[in-house]
Amino acid sequence: MTDLNALTIAEARDALARGDLTSVELTEACLGAVEAGGALGAFVHKTPELALERARAADARLKAGAAPALCGIPLGIKDLFCTEGVASQAASRILDGFRPEYESTVSAQLRDAGAVMLGKLNMDEFAMGSSNETSVYGPAVNPWKVDERKLTPGGSSGGSAAAVAADLCLAATGTDTGGSIRQPAAFTGIVGLKPTYGRCSRWGIVAFASSLDQAGPMTKTVRDAAILLQAMAGHDPKDSTSADLPVPDFEAMLSGDIRGRKIGIPREYRMEGMPQEIEDLWAKGAEMLRDAGAEIVDISLPHTKYALPAYYVIAPAEASSNLARYDGVRYGYRAKLEQGDGIVDMYEKTRAEGFGAEVKRRVMVGTYVLSAGFYDAYYNRARKVRTLIKRDFEQAFDQGVDAILTPATPSAAFGLGEMGQADPVEMYLNDIFTVTVNLAGLPGISVPAGLDRKGLPLGLQLIGKPWEEGPLLDVAEALERAAGFVAKPEKWW
Repeated sequence: MTDLNALTIAEARDALARGDLTSVELTEACLGAVEAGGALGAFVHKTPELALERARAADARLKAGAAPALCGIPLGIKDLFCTEGVASQAASRILDGFRPEYESTVSAQLRDAGAVMLGKLNMDEFAMGSSNETSVYGPAVNPWKVDERKLTPGGSSGGSAAAVAADLCLAATGTDTGGSIRQPAAFTGIVGLKPTYGRCSRWGIVAFASSLDQAGPMTKTVRDAAILLQAMAGHDPKDSTSADLPVPDFEAMLSGDIRGRKIGIPREYRMEGMPQEIEDLWAKGAEMLRDAGAEIVDISLPHTKYALPAYYVIAPAEASSNLARYDGVRYGYRAKLEQGDGIVDMYEKTRAEGFGAEVKRRVMVGTYVLSAGFYDAYYNRARKVRTLIKRDFEQAFDQGVDAILTPATPSAAFGLGEMGQADPVEMYLNDIFTVTVNLAGLPGISVPAGLDRKGLPLGLQLIGKPWEEGPLLDVAEALERAAGFVAKPEKWW
């Protein structure tokens, strides 16, 4: 058998069910890979004792029979998910020392399904970033390497993407506020699914922008994404935005037959200055789906050009509200105070020292757009634009379109430190193809579809109808099969 840590969830599940291997063996293989993969900076809080304890419990369940699909499967959990008794810092200094006494709903569901948590994964601070460079732990590194540079694995779920691509774990959780699952998945040659807003509970996930955040799976294959999503999804009365809808068997909905499906190609996504490689891959993806029996149609999403500015008003506005709770009073980091300092001094010093530069920038932008003189000019206007963007998608789906095909990112992975140093907007432009999906609350998936001329992975994005992750995964699997992407990074770490 191949290296156990290189197995997919589906392969490992079947092998565990047959008794060909144990969860303890699988977990030990992953723990060894995690130790050997330190140069990638993917795992930031390791939990080997807890992992082996859960693996032994999973083996007992498997032996007893009727174990769920994820029983015994080793996973990485993004540092944004609160995990009971395990450091949960959201990659920020301001949450230094915070060990929750509760478990996020999503990670609790995975635990109850028998999944094994290997540890917590690196990310951009409070999920604010597109390159995993704003983390208090330092950057995560892309396992793909084509020259002497260290490349970004994308962000904010960069640690999750790097860990899955490098086979440190079988799969990982991520969160997506403006592309933070799909962009890193595209940069590292894995599958990343952002479900419909409300499909997975947000309870116990450190909030960035509450109307945009959504947890989702980051996996080696589309089938694995279907398996993992089923365990993560479901109604949660503790989250008022959680949808009270049944969770279908997503894996059973993978038919492999997309004949007669209508796939939309939005003309507004043909951006000025888009690299030819991205344009060619997009055209090739449409051709693959056509060959699989789908009908390709041109569609218009006219308000796309306003999506990025609307997102960078709404997301910081919500962040400035959510991050007001970090004040040094109840938990996390507290600045050292001098004689005569009062409560306001403590707030100011704690936040100045505890938050990183990108978080401070977004909090200030958010506070500005919510202030009395600018609320209508910026925030209310952005909310109206959001409604128009949502309506664009609704009209496309009303015309019979089943899914929409777009590029996932405007480029392949770039070098750490190469972008956004002088102008933060340069980094924000990475989200150009992904933010519309969050603004409209839709499901979106990035599928690895090819390599650029240097040999770095490129992804294509499929956008689906709300609550129709099953049909979306079906189209994604057809694209995955047609693309035949099997490339893996050469081990250098």
